[in-house]
This record gives sequence, C-alpha cells and structure tokens, in this order.
Amino acid sequence: MRNKILNEEIFNSLPEELKLATSNFTLKERDIVLLSSLAVISSLLPNVYGIYDRKKVYSNLYLLVIAPPASGKGVMNFSRGWANPIHDKILNESKVAIANYKKKEDRTDENQPEFQTKIIPANISSAELYSKIRNAHHGGLIIESEADTLSNMLKQDWGNFSDVLRNAFHHEKISISRKMDNQLEEVQEPRLSLVLSGTPNQIMPLVQSKGNGLFSRFIYYTFNDISPWKNVFNNNIDSTDHIKKLGQSFMYNLYSDLLNRSEELKFALTEEQQKLFHEEMSMIHDIVNNNKNKFQELFNSNLKRHGLILFRLCMILSVIRNYQNIQESDVLICEDVDFNVALKLTKILLHHADEILNSIDDGMGLSQTDDNILFSLKQTFFRKDAIEAAAKQGIPERTMDEKLKQWRKNKVVKKISHGKYQRR
Repeated sequence: MRNKILNEEIFNSLPEELKLATSNFTLKERDIVLLSSLAVISSLLPNVYGIYDRKKVYSNLYLLVIAPPASGKGVMNFSRGWANPIHDKILNESKVAIANYKKKEDRTDENQPEFQTKIIPANISSAELYSKIRNAHHGGLIIESEADTLSNMLKQDWGNFSDVLRNAFHHEKISISRKMDNQLEEVQEPRLSLVLSGTPNQIMPLVQSKGNGLFSRFIYYTFNDISPWKNVFNNNIDSTDHIKKLGQSFMYNLYSDLLNRSEELKFALTEEQQKLFHEEMSMIHDIVNNNKNKFQELFNSNLKRHGLILFRLCMILSVIRNYQNIQESDVLICEDVDFNVALKLTKILLHHADEILNSIDDGMGLSQTDDNILFSLKQTFFRKDAIEAAAKQGIPERTMDEKLKQWRKNKVVKKISHGKYQRR
C-alpha cells in the first residue's frame, strides 16, 4: 500500500468548487492540491461547529506533505489562494482601524484596537504566536512549504511552542506569562490550521518524537519518487490565479455569510452515518491492535485522532456543498456523499500515517512518561530542571539521573557542561 494515491471516485464525488480547484492537476499533484485546499479551508469556516466525543469542535486540520526535493509537493502553495483574499481584507481593515486610533487624542490602552490577521507566519516566537492566535480572525492559518522554518522555531527556547500546537488542535486553553510586562495572556478556545510540506529528514525536527502528541495530530501524505520531467507548456492556465479566483468569489462570500450569522451553525452526522462511523473505525482499531508490533501503541494515537479528522472532513465538505443555504440553516446535516468521501480519504490517509511511522527512526525509544518529561523542558536545560519535571510525574531523583544517562546514550540529549543539557 506504499504511496497510495487518492482514487478517481473521490474526485468525482467532490463539491463542485473542489472539482474546479483540482481540475488542472493529475495524480499526486492533484492529491496534494485537494488535501492542502481542505486544510486551508478548515481555517476559513467561522461559526461552524460540531459535537465530537461530548466536546465542541471546529473544522481545523493539520496537514504535512512529506516527499523528496523536486518531487512536485510545491503545488501545495496554490491552496494559499483560498485564504489570501480573506487575509488581505482582514489585514487592511486592521491597519485602517489602528491608523484611525492613532489619530485620536483620547487614546487609552483599553480601547486600542489589536492587530488582526488570518495567515500567521511560521517564523515566529512563542510569545508572538499566542498573540497572533488570540487575534486571528476566527482562527489562524500557518502555511509553509518548508517545514524546517517551523522546526527551527521549535528548537529555540523562545520559540518552543509544540505544546501550543498540541493544545490548539483540540481547542484547549493556552496561556503564557510574560514576566517583562507582568502580564498573563490566555486564549480560551484556540483555533489553528497547519499546512506544511517538507522532506523526510524534516519530520522529526518538527514533531520531535513519535511519542510526542504532535506527531499524531497531523494528516500525512507521503511518496518517495521523484516526479518525471513534465512539459511545462502543456497547460497555459495560471493555477495560482485559478484558485485565487475561487478564493475571491466562492470562498470570500462563504466566509462572509458564515461570519454574518446571528448564531453558530451546528454540524451533525445522521444516525446511520454515526453507526457506520463507529463500525468502520472499530474495525480499523481491531485490525491495528491484532497486528502486534512495536509501533502499535503509537499508531493508536494516530487512529483515534483520525476519528476527529474524519468528522472534521465531513464538516468541511458539507459546508462547501451546502454554501447556498448556509444562512438559512440552523443545523447542517452531513450528506451521504460527503460522509463517504471523507471516510475514503481517512482510510487512505491512515495508510500514509502508518507508512510515515514505520519509515522513520527517531532513535529515542521514549516511553510516554519520558516524552512528557523531555518536552516539558526547554531546549537547553539543567539537571535540576529535569529532576523537578520528573518529580511531577512521581519519578525519584535517582531514576531521573539514570534516564539522563540513557538519553545521552541514545543521543536524545547531549551534555554541554556540568549539569547542563541540550535536546537534540
């Protein structure tokens, strides 16, 4: 099942706008454009929610396309066109509001407008990310064609926001204390979508370990073959402009309609779809757990989160297909065609996640407890920091010293001076 591409049946069943967006592409390029479009659009559906596992969830997705250099994965960037018109409007309105505020004589900190945006740069500090997510217009989007731009931020003590990314996937509260400003900043219900691409050697610097919860939050699409030389004059359509026009017309209007709703729109599956959802995911769960291997426990995290991903895909497809009635509806019920497309996508994407998990060797062999300790520490940390983190997990000092020795042996950390370590 290596490098499995999406089948024709999926594309034939898509809402018309996604058919148009992917019509100029073939094979893996078409797959990447579809998946990245869905992930970008997942950040552009304000006021739409569903109830999943007794929790309120929105449509946001994390996507990571993994392939060798010069393999064609760069087509992911075309999907930015869905968001650009919305981002530009929010940005320009924010600039005008701030400029008008600066002209006032009765300026105070309380009524100062905050800088709003939709697309958030990957090259950002942890403190800035909190602010950008809080001021993202109904949820932010990070889209970056070189995954190591984000990875490099995670390596820095001031940019290690892996925990923010993990929490934002489930809309769990994030907070940061700013000592210099004597300020506590909180985001109660963060919404963030990630669209990234990179080479195989960029995976681990980003997700940091297989056991790290960030790994299991991504949709993966991977292939390992270099694309052949193609006739670059075979199609005279500007694909950037093609999707940008869809963004300017369809996506911009849909975003505005959703934004102007007086109440949020609730999305739900039918009882029959819920039953099928449970049966299909239970069957996959049994297959995974009957196939005993060293990655079984780790893959269970991917599997369980792919249930949420399946639900979110259903939500995204349903909104796109029913956009003409979006203002009149109180509840949006998933159509069978969208449920079936989302289910087919999820099954294929699970194979890609499994391939990624089995193809990389993080060299760590970390337990979940080890992972919790290690990634609660700064990039550069002291022995006493590790001892304190271990104590919170009920682990004694002597055991933590043994772990530090083992981590050095496995090249998880390196010792840079007496009592001082650095995560690799």
